[in-house]
Amino acid sequence: MDEAQITRELSFKAVRSSGAGGQHVNKTSSKVELYFDVEASEGLSEEEKSRILNKLASRITKDHLLILQSEESRSQHKNKALVIAKFLELLRENIKKPKPRKKTKPSKAAKLKRLKAKKINAEKKARRNDPLK
Repeated sequence: MDEAQITRELSFKAVRSSGAGGQHVNKTSSKVELYFDVEASEGLSEEEKSRILNKLASRITKDHLLILQSEESRSQHKNKALVIAKFLELLRENIKKPKPRKKTKPSKAAKLKRLKAKKINAEKKARRNDPLK
């Protein structure tokens, strides 16, 4: 993953932020939307692209665009920096190879404990039976 190349491939759009904020919200475009085309990226290898497309499938559009937004700050510049940081962290998390699962077996003590609990439960249920039958 070439972060410098990926940051050059990003495109941004500034839009009006929603919610409370009075006149400031109505006249400034402080919300920043980040657009990243996963398929067209040259900063990612094919393996990384496929891993991202699988793991972030619910967040990627049909056109293979990953869209993130930030409207935490009143400043467009701060929001841009925040959304870039959030995007890079999202990529780093989802590019990691999953650790292979190691098969384990229960210990001898765990098996004995389970069998003892089964025996106790069986005896308890046996005592509930009507002794006359």
